[in-house]
Amino acid sequence: MTNKRPNPSYMRRIEKDMRLLELLSQTFGNISAAGTEIINLEAILNLPKGTEHFVADIHGEHEAFAHILKNASGNIKRKVTDLFGTTMRADEIRQLCSLIYYPEKKLEYIRASEENLDDFYGITLHRLVKVLQVVSAKYTRSKVRKALPKEFAYIIEELLHEVPSEKKAAYYNRVIETIISTDQADSFIIAICNVIQRLSIDRLHILGDVYDRGQGAHIIMDSLLKYKDYDIQWGNHDALWMGAAAGNDCCIANVLRISLRYDNMNTLEDGYGINLVPLATFAIETYGDDPCPIFEPKVPSGDSSLSLKNRRIIAKMHKAISVIQWKLEAALIDRHPEWKMDDRKLLHHIDFEKGTVTIDGREFEMPDLNFPTIDPANPYALSEDEAELIEKLVHSFKISDKLKRHIGIFFSHGCMYNVCNGNLLFHASIPMNADGTLKEVEVLGKKYKGKELLHEVGMLMRSAFNSDTPAETRDYATDYYFYIWCGPDSPLFDKSKMATFERYFLTDKAVRHEEKGHYYRLREDPAVCDMILDSFDVKGKHRHIINGHVPVKAGSGENPVKAGGKLMVIDGGFSKAYHDTTGIAGYTLVYHSRGLQLVQHEPFTSAEDAARNGSDIKSTTQIVELNADPVNVRDTDIGVELQGQIDELMELLYAYRHGIIKERK
Repeated sequence: MTNKRPNPSYMRRIEKDMRLLELLSQTFGNISAAGTEIINLEAILNLPKGTEHFVADIHGEHEAFAHILKNASGNIKRKVTDLFGTTMRADEIRQLCSLIYYPEKKLEYIRASEENLDDFYGITLHRLVKVLQVVSAKYTRSKVRKALPKEFAYIIEELLHEVPSEKKAAYYNRVIETIISTDQADSFIIAICNVIQRLSIDRLHILGDVYDRGQGAHIIMDSLLKYKDYDIQWGNHDALWMGAAAGNDCCIANVLRISLRYDNMNTLEDGYGINLVPLATFAIETYGDDPCPIFEPKVPSGDSSLSLKNRRIIAKMHKAISVIQWKLEAALIDRHPEWKMDDRKLLHHIDFEKGTVTIDGREFEMPDLNFPTIDPANPYALSEDEAELIEKLVHSFKISDKLKRHIGIFFSHGCMYNVCNGNLLFHASIPMNADGTLKEVEVLGKKYKGKELLHEVGMLMRSAFNSDTPAETRDYATDYYFYIWCGPDSPLFDKSKMATFERYFLTDKAVRHEEKGHYYRLREDPAVCDMILDSFDVKGKHRHIINGHVPVKAGSGENPVKAGGKLMVIDGGFSKAYHDTTGIAGYTLVYHSRGLQLVQHEPFTSAEDAARNGSDIKSTTQIVELNADPVNVRDTDIGVELQGQIDELMELLYAYRHGIIKERK
């Protein structure tokens, strides 16, 4: 113990933190343990920051999403090319990358065609170890060790941290030879490839809209259950499914309508076990010989997988649930006049005798008037059969355990916004006034704006699923999911209206137009972006806003980087339904130690083609911002946390040395 006199100000700090220091001493029981941990944390602070990946608006495209995780947005291929570009042909590099992305499937094809497997295994194992050495270089041995499969952890570590020098060449080569001779090569290759994938992305940020349009939202959510470091900023389509899981009948009707519109019943039936037989039976009985042409499902051109019979059944189901949706929405809008959404009640504006509908004072011809369940005298009343049907559908959604489990991911790993390493992440918008000030929006009788608005909305959404929420608040929160989906001042929508009815029946562009909120115009101004960043307490010289929600029309020359680089919109259209509009198939923003890169992806073929032929997503990289000096962990949010831990441990050391806290054995 030192005889140095204690510093009075430091003593006051220690006295204030005594409870914390007592708890710390239970983990670091003596000077040696605390000092070792300080050394470890200081070393970590000086490592390069891990690579962050940002994606948005996946919309159920599970194969493309999985491939981008597997190839780290092209980063793995860049590293392989840097390593072997002068010693391997382009096709060999492509095939090695294909193996890294899809090891199990690729090995099947290789075993069927390769004449000398032992030779292939030997060469490939040496190459994979080199790739793993590169991708793991920025991490501590402890972190790499945690990513290794238990059965091969020791051997991989031996290969990873041993340079095959002349003295150890025999040892190194013998390890490889033994892996092959004991028939462990396939399993070992698969293990290394999976670790390369895992370490190539340090943290994944998903900026909303996992659901709708594509066939595999449930598969994406299943994959996230196995993923470790990620966060989700909720999107409006996610909120729609969250509302459906909470039992909001309007959200359920919208989920069903969108699924039928895009011929996507896989997520509903195979993913969540939603029983659609009652809807199909009702639709066939109600619409009989009506071909329902307006409600034909939208399928990719050239797709012949859907038979004419099934197409017509889906069209009838689509029409049936659409009518029910408009009726249910009217009842909910009447229940909440504070939402000011009366203009979304349009069924009573249909003149069945004249065959017209009046919207915004203009009269339009209705192309379809076959609505046997609509009573012109009381158009929003559900028929007995409709009421019985919606009751069955609500029940089916509420009892789906897998849906509950997946929605739980949004609450455990997500919120309305996130601030991470100088970047403000949210899906769509911050409601604003025309003059560039933050707009006050009413939630439960109180007005909020900016950061406080997103916080309150997020807390309200959570309360619909919390058993300790008062019944009245819980009911309101369940209703509120509909407003979040399509309300004019919803931060996840922020448009004048959702013109669903108009898009189905009318061709006039003016009446179908959904006027965007002021944010979408004002975000082009760097000063506005700075004001928003300030309001969310985002610090740092290089700070940005990152959004999704509105597809960037890259094919028409639109730039996803806006406001002089302060804002990036990374919705490039993962969904196949958007490819014609955007001209591409999605963006990934990559933030590594050297800066920010925006990766623009072309449409993905299939995982099968990638494994068999070595095809890859063709990507174009745009450098958004390069740092003069590499960013280390010290410069990140985690670095701030680690520095705080170091400061606390230094206090513990001081307490040990001055006898304030006794060391443990």
